[in-house]
Order: sequence, then structure tokens, then C-alpha cells
Amino acid sequence: MNDYSELVEKLGGLIERAEALFPECINVNDWNAIAYRWRKPCYLQAIKHPQSLSLNDLLNIDRQKEQLVQNTRQFINGLPANNALLWGSRGTGKSSLIKALLNEFSGQQLRVIEVDRQDLIDLPDIVAPLHERKEWFIIFSDDLSFEANDPGYKALKAMLDGSLAVAPENVLIYATSNRRHLMPEFMHENLEARPVDGEIHHGESVEEKISLSERFGLWLSFYPFKQEEYLTVVYHWLNKLSDHMLDMSVVKEDALRWALQRGSR
Repeated sequence: MNDYSELVEKLGGLIERAEALFPECINVNDWNAIAYRWRKPCYLQAIKHPQSLSLNDLLNIDRQKEQLVQNTRQFINGLPANNALLWGSRGTGKSSLIKALLNEFSGQQLRVIEVDRQDLIDLPDIVAPLHERKEWFIIFSDDLSFEANDPGYKALKAMLDGSLAVAPENVLIYATSNRRHLMPEFMHENLEARPVDGEIHHGESVEEKISLSERFGLWLSFYPFKQEEYLTVVYHWLNKLSDHMLDMSVVKEDALRWALQRGSR
């Protein structure tokens, strides 16, 4: 019995020393910030120097910009608003648009919390302290995609569709992805489709993948820039960042050559 008591005492001391190695489970380290990053094991880290993008700097996406601005404005005014999925070609302004929204509306209590894909499983812990806050929070997950057995998939799905715990009214999810349905799509899954009364019905595999993306109330599609649109963006940023006038004929050649080398605009 004495040996058992000594073992329990030693184990208790070992646990105490192990707990000291991990940071205390706190909710946030600075409520005065406008942007946060979720950090393991369980706290929101303030981002001291968020990017200062302006909506006016985002070109060729006027329709997408108008719809997301409208949705965000309704959100911060306590009106009905939707979770949003921004999907499409890389380099077309999806994540930049969300960053620009923060700078546009931070003065009206908008806050953004950046959450990596692998941390989406922590969504219940992330939103728990936000119920009592007066600010409006956007959970931002960039370049989102899932594999078949990814645990974050179900956590996001529950958050979008509602689990037993109600989602806070002051929280929305904005996600960007290169994939329309956030998950890989395979040719063999099309073989599961079947005709019913002249209509094509997808198989269970495809329906499961579609079900996640369709839980976003707002879908915004971003397409590759045409050449003139691409050059407009190049001219805008070079003029904005340069302290002298540039020879646009030389810029055009260099810009087109750079895009050809990368195989993308």
C-alpha cells in the first residue's frame, strides 16, 4: 500500500511539472486588436501588424467585391448575412478581398480571426468566448481544402449547419479555396450518377462533397484574368509603389514575359 501511495504521489508531481510546460488555456491576449490568429493549444493571438490593403486596390473583381461588401455591411449592422466561400483561380484577389474588408470596416467593430485548415477542429473552442463580445467576428480560413478523412471537415460542416450548440450571431465564416467543393473530385465518382425520370442524380460520394460547399450561403467565383485585365493590375501596382513614372511599353513586355514564365497571370 505504501508503494502504491508513493507511486500516486510521484505521478501527481510529474503531471504538475508537465502542465507547467504548456501555456495556460486563455481565450485571448489582447481584445484591442483588429485581427487575431488561432494558436495551439487554446488561445487567440493578436496580430499586431495586419496587412493594410484597400478595396480600391482590388481590380477586375467588382461584382465579387460588391456582393461581399454588401454581405459584410449587413453583418456588422446586425442584419441577416451569409457565410461566404470565395473559390477560383489563384492570384485573383480572394484572400486580399477579405483582408481589405478588415481595413474597410474595422472602425465599425469588425474583427478577423485567421484559422488554419488543420485547426478547424477547434472551432467550438474558438467561438466559445465570442458569444459575450460586442465586436463582429469573421473566421477566415485561407486556401481551404480537405481530404476524405480530414477531422476539420466535420467541424466546419457542423459550424455551418449548426450543431446542438448554436453559433454566435456575431460570427461568420469566410473561406477561400481553389476547389469549388473544397474536396478532391475523382473521375470514378461520376460513375455513381444515375438517371431518375430523365434527371441526373449524383452518387453519395459527390453529394457528400457538394453538401459542404453548399452550406455557404454566399458563393463567389473568381476567374483567371484576361491579358488586358492582368496588365491593368500590373500598371496599378507599379504606379502605386514607384516614386517615378515608368515606361509602360517596357513594363508591358516585362509583365507578359513574367506571366509566360510562370504559366499564369
